[in-house]
Amino acid sequence: MLRSCLAFLIASVAVLPAVTALADDPQIARGKYLVTISGCNDCHTPGYFFGRPDMSRFLGGSDVGFEIPGQGVFVGPNITPDKETGIGSWTREQIVTAIQGGKRPDGRMLAPIMPWHAFAQLTADDAMAIVAFLQSSAPVHNQVPGPFKPGESVSTFMFRIMPPGETAADAAK
Repeated sequence: MLRSCLAFLIASVAVLPAVTALADDPQIARGKYLVTISGCNDCHTPGYFFGRPDMSRFLGGSDVGFEIPGQGVFVGPNITPDKETGIGSWTREQIVTAIQGGKRPDGRMLAPIMPWHAFAQLTADDAMAIVAFLQSSAPVHNQVPGPFKPGESVSTFMFRIMPPGETAADAAK
């Protein structure tokens, strides 16, 4: 028992400087602040829309989509540095382009629900701080469903956005 406790303490001390360095990095701290006040957690963390955000999968992609009439259903993607299901293979410049220009590395435009028009007003330093924070966060392996084209079967909960004057009863089923 004592041997395993000592091994744990030695391993913890070896990792501590790296964790402290991240916490002490002013650019990462600024990025965390900006991500927090911008509400990125809202659309990119599972459970948020059910009132129980799963912080063990922070920014790992939503479990709720938004239906936009005529465009389809869009689920907030995984924006952690996971290379398979997140943005881990994106460059800093590609992340900034997505945040501020609404364009993914593959050329596809982000869903209109993403407020990139507002984020286009970020300073270059603030945009890079957000990137630094996202790249320093824990990778979460979580592939979100979609996007779904109009008329496709949806495999997740969704919010429906309807034009003024329509009622839920009139909305397409």
